[in-house]
Amino acid sequence: MSDKKSMKLSDKYEPPFTLNEAIVNLVAEISAKVERFVIRLEQPDGLRLRRINQIQSIHSSLAIEGNMLSEDQVSDIIEGKRVIAPAREILEVKNALRTYELYPSLNALSEKDLLKAHGIMMLGMIPDAGKYRNCNEGVFKGNKCVHFAPPPNIVPLLMKNLFSWLKRSKMHWLIRSCIFHYEFEFIHPFRDGNGRMGRLWQSLILSKWNSVFAHLPVENLVYANQQEYYNAINASSTAGNCNIFVEFMLNKILEALKDAQKIEVEKPIAEVVHLTARQEKIIAALKKNNFLTEKDLAEMFGVTPRTIERDLAKLQQNGTLTRVGSKKDGRWIVK
Repeated sequence: MSDKKSMKLSDKYEPPFTLNEAIVNLVAEISAKVERFVIRLEQPDGLRLRRINQIQSIHSSLAIEGNMLSEDQVSDIIEGKRVIAPAREILEVKNALRTYELYPSLNALSEKDLLKAHGIMMLGMIPDAGKYRNCNEGVFKGNKCVHFAPPPNIVPLLMKNLFSWLKRSKMHWLIRSCIFHYEFEFIHPFRDGNGRMGRLWQSLILSKWNSVFAHLPVENLVYANQQEYYNAINASSTAGNCNIFVEFMLNKILEALKDAQKIEVEKPIAEVVHLTARQEKIIAALKKNNFLTEKDLAEMFGVTPRTIERDLAKLQQNGTLTRVGSKKDGRWIVK
């Protein structure tokens, strides 16, 4: 759907996509990793891991949309604790939690359920929550419009065609979920909340293939690679083919599966851990933003990156910190 003039408004619409070797290989590798993640969730700490993943999913998906609450604040809101923050940002978390709790009862193939979920996700934030937009919308980068969405009068038909394709397609669910995500963001069917709904619905579609995707925080890696995420959408739109976005999302799903297997949420820590004042400040900073790099921390505390590297190494050795993901795109888990 990269060109409005070429959009086919018919029930037999086929999204612009070409299966290639890279996508086939990614699907095969993800399929192999999924079973290991299932085993990971069956371990004694599986229930707690599911809870951690839910908190991280909500935090990351909202942070992508500009919500400034930390992961700890999101956790506190979910646990019913009082948090001092803008009312709208707190409402976003509460709405997202209600939507994710509805997850087991939602049908990924139901357009009616999509509207229902959006109504809960955006309740109290826009006047037409749960309804398709009746206004023009676009995606802006600063003051520049990088994508002008289709006019509102054809949105209902485009969404009907998209769900019709989703139901009848014989492609692997992994591929279908990525294509749906791209097409959904292109159509931009709602006044607001399109990003968080697109990511939620992809996970819901994936759960039709394997229920484990209800507990896999793909949003975290999208959050860590926001610019790449938007670049992939724009590149696919420019190319008139969604392959670039499909490959990007499959790679993120694969990374999420690899990272999830590394998390040890109940590993014993020594009863007495002696930290320096700077190390305590590093821990506090990473609790607020666990994507901070060595360079970020060095600038924050006015020391060399090598000094921060030694501090981080000690914190990992004593079990206070765990690194998940690559040095460039990963995150810290504070225990």
